[in-house]
Amino acid sequence: MHDINLIQIILVTLVAFVAGMASVLDERQFHRPLVACTLTGIALGNPTVGIVAGGTLELIALAWMNVGAAMAPDAALASTVSTVVAVVFVNQGIAQGDAINQAVTVAVLVAAAGQGLTIFVRTIAIFFAHQADRFAEQANYRGIAIMHFTALGLQGLRVAVPTAAVAILADGETVKDTLEAIPKVITDGLNIAGGFIVVVGYAMVINMMKARKLMPFFFLGFVFATFGTTVTSHGGKVEDQLDKGVDGMAQWIVSSTPTAVSLVALGILGACLAVIYVQLNPEFHDSVRLPAAASPAAGGGSSSDLDDDLDDELD
Repeated sequence: MHDINLIQIILVTLVAFVAGMASVLDERQFHRPLVACTLTGIALGNPTVGIVAGGTLELIALAWMNVGAAMAPDAALASTVSTVVAVVFVNQGIAQGDAINQAVTVAVLVAAAGQGLTIFVRTIAIFFAHQADRFAEQANYRGIAIMHFTALGLQGLRVAVPTAAVAILADGETVKDTLEAIPKVITDGLNIAGGFIVVVGYAMVINMMKARKLMPFFFLGFVFATFGTTVTSHGGKVEDQLDKGVDGMAQWIVSSTPTAVSLVALGILGACLAVIYVQLNPEFHDSVRLPAAASPAAGGGSSSDLDDDLDDELD
């Protein structure tokens, strides 16, 4: 039995088409994973999976950016396809966390393939750009608009067609068999690389902001996130650990951080630290800045003038 009905396929295709066009417009940011995955999840009737998949993939895609003529991996195609895969897995009864992990693995592979597809479509778009130049010489504004919208439509089809194909063909068994056919060393490597890409993405953003003084907050965030994950996996109530004897108490001491640490709590903590930093940093308060050093001219003349006066008196 197919997991996605016809109406959902049409809606997902429309979302993918808009995301593909937004990937070259860069104005409304519909191609970003957080937006594209959420809209795809809504179209498939499972916005929760879309939001979680989008947030997870957005951390990875922070490091995906065009540098000169080098094309970045295709975040739009990765977002729509991975969300379809995640929703199909969840519909098959697989735990949401496992479904998201599998979807992220698929996203990295699809993003790499979409990178080549993006280069191919942009190469085709060169023809429409030259044709638009010819129409400009003839003052044919309608022809220019048609060339621009045609090239833009190709970018939308670049994402819409593969996403529609996955939505049509995807069912729980097909996706599962496809993922199982990938060697475990590749999937494990992609998962590890995905974790590194998150760190690289944040570091690149901070570097572009020229805010190296904020690096302590960067490392503190990952430390808190790591402890929160550890506590969620191994923490427990004190009474339960005491009943287990010395071993249980030792485990509780190692995992003594408060339990149930969520991203919302970490976000509030980060906001509080940012407010405290701004309040304590003199750079953001004009009233407490040190006065600038007085220039020699402000003291009644330069040193060369004083030398001339002394020479005249000696003469």
